[in-house]
Amino acid sequence: MNASESIKRLHLAVFLAGDSNYHHLGWRHSEAAVDAGHNFERWREFARIAENGKLDMLFIADQIAIVGGEDLYAISNNAKVDRLEPLTLLSALAPFTKHIGLAATCATSYSEPYTVARMFGTLDHISGGRAGWNCVTGGQAEEALNFSMDRHADHGDRYERANEFVDVVLGLWNSFEHDALLYDKERGKYFDPTKVHPLRHQGKHFKVRGPLNLSRTPQGRPVIIQAGGSEATVDMASRVADVVFTAQADIVAAQAFYKSIKRRAVSYGRQPEHVKVMPGISVYVASTRREAQEKFDALHAMVDVPDAIAGLGRLMNVDLSEFDPDGSLPDFKGNQLRMSGPGSFSRIAREYSLTLGQVAIRAKASKMLGLIVGSAKDVADHMQDWLLNGAADGFNLLPPIVPGSLEDFCALVVPELQNRGLFRTDYEGDTLRANLGLPVV
Repeated sequence: MNASESIKRLHLAVFLAGDSNYHHLGWRHSEAAVDAGHNFERWREFARIAENGKLDMLFIADQIAIVGGEDLYAISNNAKVDRLEPLTLLSALAPFTKHIGLAATCATSYSEPYTVARMFGTLDHISGGRAGWNCVTGGQAEEALNFSMDRHADHGDRYERANEFVDVVLGLWNSFEHDALLYDKERGKYFDPTKVHPLRHQGKHFKVRGPLNLSRTPQGRPVIIQAGGSEATVDMASRVADVVFTAQADIVAAQAFYKSIKRRAVSYGRQPEHVKVMPGISVYVASTRREAQEKFDALHAMVDVPDAIAGLGRLMNVDLSEFDPDGSLPDFKGNQLRMSGPGSFSRIAREYSLTLGQVAIRAKASKMLGLIVGSAKDVADHMQDWLLNGAADGFNLLPPIVPGSLEDFCALVVPELQNRGLFRTDYEGDTLRANLGLPVV
């Protein structure tokens, strides 16, 4: 169908991490890139494909530990052990791209606000206004052990710190007014001191004088991204996030989440359209449904069920070893490390009538996020349905294998979305905010 000019348009990001193959065993596919963990040329290729497809942003998820415990033999099939530091990587990619946003994770539990404000502000300057910060607390027990801590902090404590952290970062990004720099050689005035503002923040977790020693960035401040589904995450996202990445596997749950985010944003005095909700989705697409299913089956054939169940247990922070793989998945609730994940997997099991083993296998493909296997029309129909029925403003793409899955999406699905008037044919502006339809701040 052809959409009118007034129809809503999708925003699309691509989620890449480690070796960048989202399927846990995607690296074993004959056509998969396996060395992207450290190979910059691979990342240049990924960025080129995504930008040619007019995607809003390239988003690098990060972990600051090898996850899975000390038994390296047990996790030797995990390709996420090799990761370039994302801010350095995105800064290197900036000169090779012109329009696509460049976003990365940096955890508040293991960073300092001044450092984060300076790093992402620098990326925004280097890229001409295309930086985004995925502001999360961190979600892996192993990360704490690399930062002089015995364990990951409790959920409530993490979000108390995170809320103060992001307020400090926002304050630092406001250190310089837009016209603070004078460069007045005759009068010997480099800047106007009335337009540079110390922060003088003193809180429970941080004491930061400021100002930031970096001028205001091209888009006012970098885009803030949040990911998660817990009550604390939703509240924080509604208050400060420009983009919300979320895990919703069915449209009813997605609509409820979408409505909650928008309603809470209004309660904080924000415009609901200034918070973009983008669920994660793993897409297996081909010219026909049958070919797409063959792609899906080829990857799943490599999955070992006991290994998949062990991996699911790590994702949920729950010991699943005593449960029957052919039985139902219990109705798990959140815990201090994983507040929303256990419940999400339990909902998937109920929604699709899956056994524990089947949920674990699915988790290898898309964790608790969306999964679609089909033709370009099937994928576009799904995205259009969610967009026009209050479930999403766009999607965070999780390519099963790269570069192939990303190329397939950009070659097959993007033209279908463009033909329907649901996606841009060219970038609207030069900054990430402009392309997301967000105001300069």
